[in-house]
Amino acid sequence: MYLIAGLGNPGVEYEKTRHNMGFQVIDKLAKDKQVELKRKKFDGLYGETNIQGEKIIFLKPQTYMNLSGKSIAEFVQFYKIPLEHVLVIYDDMDILPGKIKVRKQGGAGSHNGMKSVVHELQSEVFPRIRVGIGRTKEQEEVISYVIGHVEDEEWKLLEEGIDLATKAVEEFLINGIETTMNRYN
Repeated sequence: MYLIAGLGNPGVEYEKTRHNMGFQVIDKLAKDKQVELKRKKFDGLYGETNIQGEKIIFLKPQTYMNLSGKSIAEFVQFYKIPLEHVLVIYDDMDILPGKIKVRKQGGAGSHNGMKSVVHELQSEVFPRIRVGIGRTKEQEEVISYVIGHVEDEEWKLLEEGIDLATKAVEEFLINGIETTMNRYN
């Protein structure tokens, strides 16, 4: 069994923001795999499918970004999912829009959603995909940047990262994290 969790903030006002790259990837995966994300459990919105005989859960925590780890940890504990089968997808300002980075493990950096996930899982040893959103302009505050309006031209670039991350998730589920890192980093 695998848990594929995308980080983001629930609500229409956050849908097309830089901070919701994780949700965007989960939505694209669900659409591509014809999975409905309508079930609710552990403060999360989720759907299930099977890929190559493995049960896959696509999860969008509904706790808001800073508490995302709570929902993820409850799924992990309830279903007894090994951490190497938990893939977390989130936005990263240190990566250019349209690009991704795949890692087998690592710290949370300055990302509050990932701080919550690491804290709740009590581990940094789980795979993740970071979707690039680029840096804010110097005078712009970080929070305003990540949850602010995105112009259409920039959104096209962000969608390239969403598409790339979606392909990386599929690679991970079929061939594992090492192959995914080699192919997408």
